[in-house]
Amino acid sequence: MSVGVIPLERIRQLILLVRGQKVMLDRDLAALYGVETRALNQAVKRNRDRFLPDFMFQLTREEIRNISQFVISSADLKFSKSVYAFTEQGVAMLSGVLNSPCAVQANIAIMRTFVQLRRLLATHAGLTRKLADLEKRYDAQFKVVFDAIRELMTPPEPPRKRIGFHLRESRAKYSIRRNWK
Repeated sequence: MSVGVIPLERIRQLILLVRGQKVMLDRDLAALYGVETRALNQAVKRNRDRFLPDFMFQLTREEIRNISQFVISSADLKFSKSVYAFTEQGVAMLSGVLNSPCAVQANIAIMRTFVQLRRLLATHAGLTRKLADLEKRYDAQFKVVFDAIRELMTPPEPPRKRIGFHLRESRAKYSIRRNWK
């Protein structure tokens, strides 16, 4: 399996924000590595001294419930007794625990995705800082321009999906008959 086989966009969708940290769930990592979740967790337990609390942590029932509401692919997530979340450092540590060629290639792709996300956030933060500096230098006459730029920088909200049953019918055409004599 080569690195290009796992699309970086797929990995990006598996990275979640939990407790203010970007993490990946044990079951998603296991699927990428081509092993069972149980096998991944057993390997972690055998090497517990490598996985510090800032590398990996167990999710609470409330966190599991919240994630299962938003993550469609994890339908069985809400029924799991324990779910582990791995930070970027925890994912890197997994590469030393799981040595199969598939796991190594998946780990490379995951690390590249984390680096891409970090670069993207740094670029956005730099752009925001530069805009604030420009805004301080120039007076209120350019306020409209700065507001427009800020509006362009904010990502658009995704369209909301309509909930419920919706019937789509063509409208009935009504006409009035007039009997003029």
